[in-house]
Amino acid sequence: METARIKVAIRCNRCGEKFVLRGRREKDRIDTGFKQCLCNNIQDFDIEELAL
Repeated sequence: METARIKVAIRCNRCGEKFVLRGRREKDRIDTGFKQCLCNNIQDFDIEELAL
């Protein structure tokens, strides 16, 4: 069974950089493959699900 693709906006709380990515919802988390911001931040983000 394929999972639905969703659009996600990720904003870094340290430098303010914004990334808009597509990902897949897997149970209670969203997998986009995003690892870290350009400023090497790996955990301080705001994540918002957007409408396609």
